[in-house]
Amino acid sequence: MNLIESFQNLVAQVPDLVQPLIVALAGAVPFIEGEGAAAIGIIGGIHPVVAGIAAAIGNFACVALLVLLGAGARRAVVTRRQGRVRDEALVAAGQAGGGVVGPVVEPTSPRREKFQRALVRYGVPGVSLLGPLLLPTHFTATMLAAAGVGRARILFWQALAIAGWTTAITLILTGVISAVG
Repeated sequence: MNLIESFQNLVAQVPDLVQPLIVALAGAVPFIEGEGAAAIGIIGGIHPVVAGIAAAIGNFACVALLVLLGAGARRAVVTRRQGRVRDEALVAAGQAGGGVVGPVVEPTSPRREKFQRALVRYGVPGVSLLGPLLLPTHFTATMLAAAGVGRARILFWQALAIAGWTTAITLILTGVISAVG
């Protein structure tokens, strides 16, 4: 049994009042996200509006947590690296008779370079809104935080993307179910 079936079975087994919480929990899982969680809820018999809202909230809550943690981690790494570069420059200045040595440039991975090109080309709005077509919002948001984009900006665009994609899938699924049923 896969994770999606497990969530569907769980939605069917819990009381009606708890079902949106299960959908929100499913929304927090990468690759299921708000879109998949809304589908789980709707197929499980939850009203589409409730399923969509619960799924989007679960997805956004997890993304917000990752952005806050990722931004904090980046800040700690940058602060530590600046201190280390400053210390290396002081040591080099003392040994080289006053010469200042610049920071060491570390090579980046091909994936990071590809993400940086997309970020430069499409900006935060484009990466956030189009990102779910390629990667879970969790990964996109974390990479934006690691790239140094401000938390508020990431959260705004991720909220917009999550709400938009979850609403679109909820409407499409509701239309399909209405047409079939």
